[in-house]
Amino acid sequence: MTELLLNHLGGQWHLGSGQGTELIDPVLGQPLVRVDATGLDLRAGFAHAREQGGAALRALSYRERAAMLAAAVQVLQANRDTYYDIATANSGTVRNDSAVDIDGGIFTLSTYAKLGAGLGERPFLLDGEAVRLGKDPLFQSQHILVPTRGVALFINAFNFPAWGLWEKAAPALLSGVPVIIKPATTTAWLTQRMVKDVVDAGIFPSGALSVVCGSSAGLLDALEPFDVLSFTGSAETAALIRSHPAVAQRSVRVNIEADSVNSALLLPEAAPEAALELLAKEVAREMTVKSGQKCTAIRRVFVPAALYDQAANAITARLAKTTVGNPRHEAVSMGALVNRAQQLAVQNGLAYLKAQAQTLHDGASHVLVDADPAVACCVGPTLLGVRDADGSDRVHDTEVFGPVATLLPYRDPAHALALVRRGQGSLVCSVYGSDAGALAQAALALADSHGRVHVISPEVAQSQTGHGNVMPQSLHGGPGRAGGGEELGGLRALGFYHRRSAIQASTNVLNAI
Repeated sequence: MTELLLNHLGGQWHLGSGQGTELIDPVLGQPLVRVDATGLDLRAGFAHAREQGGAALRALSYRERAAMLAAAVQVLQANRDTYYDIATANSGTVRNDSAVDIDGGIFTLSTYAKLGAGLGERPFLLDGEAVRLGKDPLFQSQHILVPTRGVALFINAFNFPAWGLWEKAAPALLSGVPVIIKPATTTAWLTQRMVKDVVDAGIFPSGALSVVCGSSAGLLDALEPFDVLSFTGSAETAALIRSHPAVAQRSVRVNIEADSVNSALLLPEAAPEAALELLAKEVAREMTVKSGQKCTAIRRVFVPAALYDQAANAITARLAKTTVGNPRHEAVSMGALVNRAQQLAVQNGLAYLKAQAQTLHDGASHVLVDADPAVACCVGPTLLGVRDADGSDRVHDTEVFGPVATLLPYRDPAHALALVRRGQGSLVCSVYGSDAGALAQAALALADSHGRVHVISPEVAQSQTGHGNVMPQSLHGGPGRAGGGEELGGLRALGFYHRRSAIQASTNVLNAI
């Protein structure tokens, strides 16, 4: 029988009392490890985190907590090779795709360590300047931000077991708030191993960092009014979370990242060749990195109607060079979907979209390298095309979470913007062109419906960070169907883990504060 992974809760390691769920290699079909959270005393574990972990963290300054983050970075760097092996086996990703998750997570943690060091020895943050409340200047109001006296519960998605952990945990721990991580069961191994390495290093106080692997049953029931909850996953689960008594009755603060039908937009220009090549490169990359299993991946590609065929040829030419199969093989550039359920979901999603679209590049044309098609959960990159962008509603409403994108034509810029907005709110839209004025106008027009607008012009072709790469300095989240949440954005992320209060007092008292 495979190893049963330990949970860390209440400052101790615990085995679940059930048989557990087995994690499977999505390429070889072999069992790896098991996870189980049956029998854990969740309420006691949450109480320990609040009372012990939270108190110990709040007793430290931002600089001291930042030093802990920096120490955790050193531990993670020392164990990178192990994390890459786990990612290959459990997520089926090639090394470059594993780096997006693993090194991206470590980089984010390192970024917050540096940001926190700059906050110094303060135990709280000022929010604006003091303002007088009447004619007498001696009585004023000063807004401050103080760490919440609760826990931060993170329910994470399967596609980023490393980055998803640290992009949430870094600002929470820096804020002085203990964290409890519930990774997606399918890929929980990498999250659990990273937490174990950091906990075993003795960097954080007891209760500051916990991980629960297995069922999420009972986790939300253990939340109390000053706790916070961050969820990444489906819109259906997000709706259940929002209706849970912890949120609806106890006012637990919640952050949601849900579905997102992200777009790439090529602006009309007199000489579009350079911009078109940049778009084709980015679309092909976003379709194939992590087999398209990214919440920020490009799902819809909008081009001027006159360039539809040219764009189709440019993108398909790049996709044709993608080698799909066993990520352990040096010739393979794209690995597998995370499991059989995701493979089936992508295949069903493709069939649903194909009822209104034609196939421009068929993923089935890719012969798997060093992988058995009957076992490996692989799907080749598939580019669909729709000539009637207005009449094909499915492509605007459906996110197929895999290596799938759809090409659509538009008549003019106003038509293009209207089509992009049919996504009902997205995490990111990338815009391609060379006219600075037109690019600026498009970016501003799209800002209200997107958490991030990524503008790519020839002068930043080599330095731009990528449509789908979430940088810790920029906001991650989106309005509408994307969940309405906000994460990262530099020090802005700390706001979610603080409570704002107005201190009304004399100038002398405020100066003492």
